[in-house]
Amino acid sequence: MLLPKLLFYALCAAVLILSACTPQNQIAGSTDAAALGQSAPDGARPSSCWHKQTKPAVIETVERTVLVQPAQVTSDGLIQQPAIYRKERAQQIIRPRATSAFEVPCPAALTPEFIATLQRALAARDLYSGPISGQMSARTGSAVRTYQTGLGVQSDVLSMVAARKLGLIPVSRTATLPETQ
Repeated sequence: MLLPKLLFYALCAAVLILSACTPQNQIAGSTDAAALGQSAPDGARPSSCWHKQTKPAVIETVERTVLVQPAQVTSDGLIQQPAIYRKERAQQIIRPRATSAFEVPCPAALTPEFIATLQRALAARDLYSGPISGQMSARTGSAVRTYQTGLGVQSDVLSMVAARKLGLIPVSRTATLPETQ
C-alpha cells in the first residue's frame, strides 16, 4: 500500500518540476518567435515566426600511409630491411555545421483549411498525390520539400517564400498613387 502512494507522490513531483521548466509564454499559447524562444534575425517583424534549421557538418575520414622507418640499404644497393609504414586515419571537416533561419507561417495560421489549400496547390503542380485531408502528413511535407528545393530551402517546413509563391499568403504591395493637383 505504501508503494503506490510513493509512486503517486513521485509522479506529482515530476509534473510540478516539468511544468516549472516550461516558459509561461508557451503555456499561454503564444506562437510568435520571441514567445517560443526562437531567435528571429535582426530586423524581423516582432510578430513573425521563424524556423531554425541546422545543416550537419560534413566530415570525411582520410587514410594515409606514414613512413615509420626508412629502408636500410647497403652501399652496393641491397636492401637489408624494407621500409616500415603505418596507416593513419584522420577526420577532416569538409563543411562546418551551419544554422540558418527562415520565416514560416505562424502555427495559428496553419489551420486544416490552410493545409488543405496547400495540398491542393501542390497537387496542381503534380507534387502531391495524396488525399486532401487538411493534415500535415509526411507525404505533404515531402511535397513541400520538393517544391521549396527550387527556392533554395531544404526543409519540409513550409516557408513564407513558398507560401507566397503558391498564392497561400497575400503579398504586400506598396502602391504609390499619383498625386492629384
